[in-house]
Amino acid sequence: MPKKYIVKKQGKYFPSREMKEIAWVKDEKIYSDAGKNPIKFWEELAKKGINWEGNWKKTYEEKLPYFYWFKGGKLNFCANCLDRWIKKKGSKTALIWVPEPTSEKTIKITYKQLHDRVCRFANVLKKQGVKKGDIVAIYLPMIPEALISMLACTRIGAIHSVVFSAFSADALKTRIEDGKAKILVTSDGYYRKGKKEDLVGKANEGAEGTSVKKIIVVPRFGKKISGNKLLDFNEEIEKAEEKCDCELMNSEDTLFILYTSGTTGKPKGIVHDIGGYAVQAYWTCKWNFNLREGDVMWCTADVGWITGHTYAFYGPLLNGSTSLIYEGAPNFPNAGRWWEIIEKNKVSVFYTAPTAIRMFMKFEDKYLKKYSLDSLKILGTVGEPIDEDAWNWYLEKIGNGRCPIIDTWWQTETGGTLINVFPGIGPFVPTIAGKSFPGTKHIIVNNDGKEVKEGKAGSLVQVSPFAPGMLHGVYKNPKKYIETYWKRFGKYYDTSDGAYTKNGLIRVTGRTDDIMKVAGHRLSTAELENAIASNGKVRECAVVSIPDKIKGQVPVVFVVLKKGKGDASLEKELVSHVDKKIGPIARPSKVYFVEDLPKTRSGKIMRRILKNLLANKEPKGLMTLVNPEIVDKIKKIIDEKIK
Repeated sequence: MPKKYIVKKQGKYFPSREMKEIAWVKDEKIYSDAGKNPIKFWEELAKKGINWEGNWKKTYEEKLPYFYWFKGGKLNFCANCLDRWIKKKGSKTALIWVPEPTSEKTIKITYKQLHDRVCRFANVLKKQGVKKGDIVAIYLPMIPEALISMLACTRIGAIHSVVFSAFSADALKTRIEDGKAKILVTSDGYYRKGKKEDLVGKANEGAEGTSVKKIIVVPRFGKKISGNKLLDFNEEIEKAEEKCDCELMNSEDTLFILYTSGTTGKPKGIVHDIGGYAVQAYWTCKWNFNLREGDVMWCTADVGWITGHTYAFYGPLLNGSTSLIYEGAPNFPNAGRWWEIIEKNKVSVFYTAPTAIRMFMKFEDKYLKKYSLDSLKILGTVGEPIDEDAWNWYLEKIGNGRCPIIDTWWQTETGGTLINVFPGIGPFVPTIAGKSFPGTKHIIVNNDGKEVKEGKAGSLVQVSPFAPGMLHGVYKNPKKYIETYWKRFGKYYDTSDGAYTKNGLIRVTGRTDDIMKVAGHRLSTAELENAIASNGKVRECAVVSIPDKIKGQVPVVFVVLKKGKGDASLEKELVSHVDKKIGPIARPSKVYFVEDLPKTRSGKIMRRILKNLLANKEPKGLMTLVNPEIVDKIKKIIDEKIK
């Protein structure tokens, strides 16, 4: 019998005795202890979790809007991910790679093998003139070479700028031009739903006329790489020396730049430093997902997103653990693929997006019943607030009612998770994220920056001292950094998310631009979506607001059904359902039945695109979508309803 890691008490879930026995953190006192002196708390964690080559002169320095952790401390990020584990864990599997084609074998790479490849590729980059502080653009799918390339950059002090492989050539060009990358690392392609997707063609187009001098190409399809600027990744590695010393870096040096999705125009290059990010990535990964020797962590996010950076790659490696990545589509060749991967590789930590969970809810249980998920200990969600229906399905169907769900809130800007509950503490409550990570503090404020009472919705902000893994600016755009994160509240970091507290726990309601004011009443789109999703016929939904002459704003709903097509009768039923769940004030003005919603690969529903369609404006941010074709289909449905 698999162990049961949660128990139900008075309608809430708490860690069981079995979970308490293995939990790294099980005493709530950690929050109050850390709150007494957050700077000292993080200083102790930095000493315990990370190997430093030189002591810092100052633990924390704050001159808003900038702040620094472990200032003057010396370390190398790659050494903390690889070198320190070689003696004790050299033969341990660092990375499990599952290719999409079922005809190809799963590859397991040990820490020693990964170290060898990283050193060699670091020498390849040095041979091409890359030095400390230079930017290397990485445009790769979820293959081992993505991790090898990133770590090689960190080894020699280069800054990596990873671009999501499903982005267009134009999106790639924008990011290359902003960072002035010398080298672009890409592949000839990857598999998606059984088809070969070209990547090197888009890479060539995106790099044309930019600062890129060479394009290093991984021959994923095994064909000869040829071209004026092109170098074969494998050939270059084979020719390279196997020894490469680590560059000694300052804690506050830049580790990587990661561009936000660009939904509001030009993407912002979020800058993360080395020391603070390493400390936060290490401890959030260890404590949130309770990583123990022998555990296998699978974070399903692509490396083009911060979740992939921190919890598919860096967090597990900093902990000397094993991470699994998968190249392809979640439901290829059928809806049992993910569950097969979990069973075969004995995955113990599974971290995914609510959107993926809702997608699997569409399929029959036969795909689940075929596989054993008994190896699972921890379930996690990320990307957006999870609705109650999806939370319960995840708990019962994937966790078999025995695994805690760690609902994490964080952003590209925060570098790592900052609000959730610990598996050894709980409680695990549907739709509730939890508490600020020890040593950090978030409060809910009104428009004047005054803290509001429990139960009242407002803006979620972070107070000083700011978390070690936080952004250290927007690349080459200090004005954008100040305007976006500091202008509104001054001394507080503005998350641009709405939230409220309930029984001391934080419930994140979504972006503050997703807060509607209907007839003077503030309504969260997340609350309305949760109400609609609780109707048994609804698979998922998205709510946006439109202007109204009388009420100021009114909600409009886009609904994906579990089966069948929507009609006037069902629309009336859903409106009545909202009346019952929330009240007439939240009543939708229109309901559109659609086959899918516009989403990024990380699972976020792009509500701004829906808003633009309703306003008859050209939607921005299509380059970030995993399903751009759905936009035209939704536009036709809107136009037909208007007629």
